[in-house]
Amino acid sequence: MQNVFLDNTAVEIHREIQTGNIRHVVFDFDGTISLIRDGWQNVMVPMMVECLQTETDTTESQEQLEALVVEFVDRLTGKQTIYQMMQLSEEIEKRGGTPKEPLAYKDEYNRRLLPVVEERIAGLAAGTLPADPLRVPMSLEFLQSLREMEIHCYLASGTDVEFVKNEASLLGVADYFDGGIYGALREYKKFSKAMIIQKIITDFQLSRNELLIVGDGYVEIENAKTVGAIAVGVASVEDNMYNMNADKRERLIRAGADIIIFDFREGKQLLDYLFNL
Repeated sequence: MQNVFLDNTAVEIHREIQTGNIRHVVFDFDGTISLIRDGWQNVMVPMMVECLQTETDTTESQEQLEALVVEFVDRLTGKQTIYQMMQLSEEIEKRGGTPKEPLAYKDEYNRRLLPVVEERIAGLAAGTLPADPLRVPMSLEFLQSLREMEIHCYLASGTDVEFVKNEASLLGVADYFDGGIYGALREYKKFSKAMIIQKIITDFQLSRNELLIVGDGYVEIENAKTVGAIAVGVASVEDNMYNMNADKRERLIRAGADIIIFDFREGKQLLDYLFNL
């Protein structure tokens, strides 16, 4: 169908869906609910470029390496961070280097990102930094509406689970995920968004239009479409110097998003549509 907009809104409808049956909703975290890690690309990309320069004998320029890294980091966003580090290891090996274990690169990335994140977390914990600017606009109100409707909500993130639980709590959203909060594990094969989605479907014997997936990464949108769930893509604006995710909207559409929103400021209209209110 030709994409249309809900009346007087920027909510884009890209596919006809069967509305009114949703009972469970799975959310991504970073970029969908949380902005605590906004700008993480400004840490990851330079670190990876540095590794490629120091751990290989490549003759590629800074600009060439940057373009390479930006492409695969952007492409793998939504999966656990370890997959980006596995790709870095592959790129080092391709260039004749001997890469470290991907977990070592992930630990170094987290170490470098920590000062940025910790400053925000400390402000939240101390009450000197309000939570609202660090949430995607109106995401809290959207979660509150779902709770009032007795819809079960889950949080599934590619960020390490201990970080996700802490940050969700500081943002005041943790209690809305009555179905649980899930994230990346050191043993990365024991977690994926697809695994969480499949478990919900199996546990509750859901039909496809009873499950909604909401996220800003192509991974969770693809996961949704694999099982026939309804998919809402969040084309949120992220702050990074590489203009990454400039094509986020297009990428989400290509992944199969039924609906595109840019944040939750028109969440009431979206809920009215999804639930036939």
